[in-house]
Amino acid sequence: MDSGANSYRRFLEGDRNSFTELVAEYWDGLTLYLTGFAESFSEAEELAEETFLKLYTDKPKFSGKSTFKTWLFSVGRYTAYNYIRKRRKIQQAPIDEFYHISDREDIEKNHIQSDDRRLLHRTMEKLPPDYRQVLYLVYFENFSNTETAVIMKKSERQVRNLLYRAKGALKKLLEKEGFEYEEL
Repeated sequence: MDSGANSYRRFLEGDRNSFTELVAEYWDGLTLYLTGFAESFSEAEELAEETFLKLYTDKPKFSGKSTFKTWLFSVGRYTAYNYIRKRRKIQQAPIDEFYHISDREDIEKNHIQSDDRRLLHRTMEKLPPDYRQVLYLVYFENFSNTETAVIMKKSERQVRNLLYRAKGALKKLLEKEGFEYEEL
């Protein structure tokens, strides 16, 4: 049993401190993943907050058929899709651009240290959402193709094909930016 599943089980048994452990362990990765669905980093933070709120209030059952992290990212994905569906019905006022920029800079400073990784992150933002998701899940969060397929609700073959096309598209964009690499 992985540490996330263990912490979640303890939370369900009444240990409130274990929930804090979950948030500390998975907040950054989940928030970065959800930026692929959100219009801004602050919106991705709200989606991550909503995901953890669902765990805290609804206490959904974790079956153990996948890793806890895979399950959590799936819950986050559903949360994001529900949010996007509601947002389409009700147009909200745009978020202050300066707030959005400062948040993006903070996340880059905290999680993307080198210039090459910063370029990679900015270039990935230009990719279609499915390409960003599959690259992020496989290469940044180290999910297997099987786990990625579960999160994205696709077959493993679709994930392999999507990953192949996403790497090709990213390679073209990086070459346009003048990025030199050994292997992508």
